[in-house]
Amino acid sequence: MSRKSPAFEGENPGPMASNTLPEKPEKRDAFSELLSPKNKQQKHADDGPSKKSSKRAIGGVRDGLGVYIAKPESFPPNVVVYHNDDFVAIHDMFPKSTLHLLLLPRDPLKTRLHPFDAFEDPEFLRKVKAEVKKLRTLAAGELRRKYGKDSAQDKERQEALDAEPPLDELPRGRDWEQEIMCGIHAHPSMNHLHVHVMSVDRYSGRLKHRKHYNSFSTPFFVNIEDFPLAEDDVRRHPGREGYLQRDFICWRCGEDFGNKFTSLKEHLEKEFNEWKRV
Repeated sequence: MSRKSPAFEGENPGPMASNTLPEKPEKRDAFSELLSPKNKQQKHADDGPSKKSSKRAIGGVRDGLGVYIAKPESFPPNVVVYHNDDFVAIHDMFPKSTLHLLLLPRDPLKTRLHPFDAFEDPEFLRKVKAEVKKLRTLAAGELRRKYGKDSAQDKERQEALDAEPPLDELPRGRDWEQEIMCGIHAHPSMNHLHVHVMSVDRYSGRLKHRKHYNSFSTPFFVNIEDFPLAEDDVRRHPGREGYLQRDFICWRCGEDFGNKFTSLKEHLEKEFNEWKRV
């Protein structure tokens, strides 16, 4: 039987409901602990994907996601966002943006495959994309909760939430789903299949060096909607393409910072403050 994290008791972890509001909603905070302080971060590998195989080496830190797949009910809601028979959604212990979630498929035939191999199964890919869409909607709602009060595009909607009497329908406001990126690394740092669902800001104290930034800011990060990939897609060869060794390019304005990571980090803070106010 599917089980749900206590953080979502009485709530639907699927797509967002319509804007019709028969009564003024309570202000919920389902992700109140989602961005709690995390531990020391792991490193990314920068070589190309391994040869096709059904499994990888068992044991070690690269198998760290397995425990969430096996026993998600043993973790508190600030660790496991929700779980069902097919998927577990958790927050990344080493977030590279202000909101960074992972979706973990539980299919034992797929969970230890490289994503390039796993997503060749069209039915499995369909299920993953559908679940990513649900989690993306939840993540977008959390961004609105955190930053909607600062956003010019959300101003009218925020004011409508406090209207008396309550409005029958809220203004659409900012499309926060467009501020969420969903995909995989061409060479994953962990053995278990996982999809990143995260805000686009790349603003985090856990983002500390070249691999961290470039793994989410170059074609090394493959959007889930780009699958299935063609056999000749260059992203199948991230080491050959040198994605992780590229200069630092701002994800938002395109400015080239060369090898100056400290300058990039200072710039990312400015971009974050402007981005949330859009």
